[in-house]
Amino acid sequence: MFTKGQLIFAGCFVIVFTLLMIWSYRKDIKIHKKHYKNTFIILIAIFLVIAIFTLITFSMH
Repeated sequence: MFTKGQLIFAGCFVIVFTLLMIWSYRKDIKIHKKHYKNTFIILIAIFLVIAIFTLITFSMH
């Protein structure tokens, strides 16, 4: 399946990638608060659209 070296590389990659993503987000948090206000509304809208499409799909079968 996977060699020990591949598993070690994958584990290190995931850890470093996650830390870099957190660091990048923390660095840009002021910009995010300024430019991306009320983004939770868009998230709710996307969830509702998916839920409506799912309901329509299941009701047609």
